[in-house]
Amino acid sequence: MSDRGYPNAVADEFPPPPTAFTDREDREIEIRPYEGEEAVREALVEMYDAFDPADRAQGIPPGGEERIREWLDAILCDDCYNVIAWCGDDAAGHATLVPDGDAYELAIFVHQEYQRAGIGTHLIRGLLGHGQANGVEKVWLTVERWNRAAVSLYKKIGFETSDAESFELEMGLRLHAGDDEDADPDPDDGDE
Repeated sequence: MSDRGYPNAVADEFPPPPTAFTDREDREIEIRPYEGEEAVREALVEMYDAFDPADRAQGIPPGGEERIREWLDAILCDDCYNVIAWCGDDAAGHATLVPDGDAYELAIFVHQEYQRAGIGTHLIRGLLGHGQANGVEKVWLTVERWNRAAVSLYKKIGFETSDAESFELEMGLRLHAGDDEDADPDPDDGDE
């Protein structure tokens, strides 16, 4: 059991992938779950290899093809949930839920050519829908506090700040009620 805090309220339902939309640049984007395809893995290697180093946070994604492949080996496994944003045959973004004790850590990346077009919002909603459909109860993330666009996005989605003690904010979201100790019982739920 972690010391992380999560909202008592369960988040709204999120649409599970596949989903499609037109971004703010009039590009057709599709969000699809990763299902172990080698061609998809290679498209992610290519996307991350071309990732702007200025957009890296907390050491990820790593730089260099070999390190990218090692990192993808760790997060494209059966224990993790992954969704990819596609613009035609190009990977435009990737989001992952990585198991961490009784919860999952969320990480999201949108390639610089596709940023500020609404893709991140759809990508995170698709990932959370994928997590809900697979029984994920709690999700947490960290974000640099000065990354106001990301903080705003996470709050809009329903994440609440659980720790603001450092240069990073830790935020949590509850996808399913579960029966863990950090959930308050419903005060209106009595025997009548």
